Amino acid sequence: MLDRIAELLIFGFTPLVIGMLIAPGAPRAAEHVLHGEVLYRERIALPPNAVVSVQLADVSLADAPAAILGEQKIDPAGQVPVKFEIRFDPSVVQPNMSYALQARITVDDKLWFITDTRHSVDPLTDEPQTVLVRKVDGQAQSGDGPAIYGKDWKVERVDGIESLPERRATFRIAEDGAIGGKGFCNGYFASAKIEAEKIEIGQAGATQMACAPELMAADTALFDAFARAASFRAEGKDLAIADKEGRDILRFSPM
Repeated sequence: MLDRIAELLIFGFTPLVIGMLIAPGAPRAAEHVLHGEVLYRERIALPPNAVVSVQLADVSLADAPAAILGEQKIDPAGQVPVKFEIRFDPSVVQPNMSYALQARITVDDKLWFITDTRHSVDPLTDEPQTVLVRKVDGQAQSGDGPAIYGKDWKVERVDGIESLPERRATFRIAEDGAIGGKGFCNGYFASAKIEAEKIEIGQAGATQMACAPELMAADTALFDAFARAASFRAEGKDLAIADKEGRDILRFSPM
């Protein structure tokens, strides 16, 4: 009898323990999804073999490599904006630590775009993130005409001025749309809205230096052309701005 009880205790209890270990519906580790999009401001189409990689990194220690909490690789990338979803275990997120999203775009393992400023983020947020990447110098240029941003242009034609003064004006536009340069007489500044090949330039402000009448008239014509700008296009290494009728009102060459 005692042997039978011992047999039941041993062989009857063991399956219960095994059943507890393999029971279906056991809880899985929690998962959080951080989502958003990667984009850039340059007017460049990605080739079909472009790859986007986005990482969620712990960047708390400045003198140590960033620890990667999660990553997604989009291959092929398609065209910007490129959507991403990074899945990770939220239990690894610690208070008082710093986290950031970092992204890159490669083509044939060559770096074309990368985040060059820190995109700090709360990993547990549900808000979609927009990660801006910037072009690496020397990449993504071939066949796309001149890059209009961040370079100095010389004004070669202004509508309404038959012969430009010998003192040429300059033009520069930043990626955020800020415009500045030296007019034929005065320095000036303005802002632009750019979408695809469309451009809209706001009212220009200028310094108040007095110059010869022909220089002052050339500045007035330049600012008037800014106000009528509707589109732009590349012609070789040069840049042209047209009005709503498609008529060229400004032309620039690289300095």
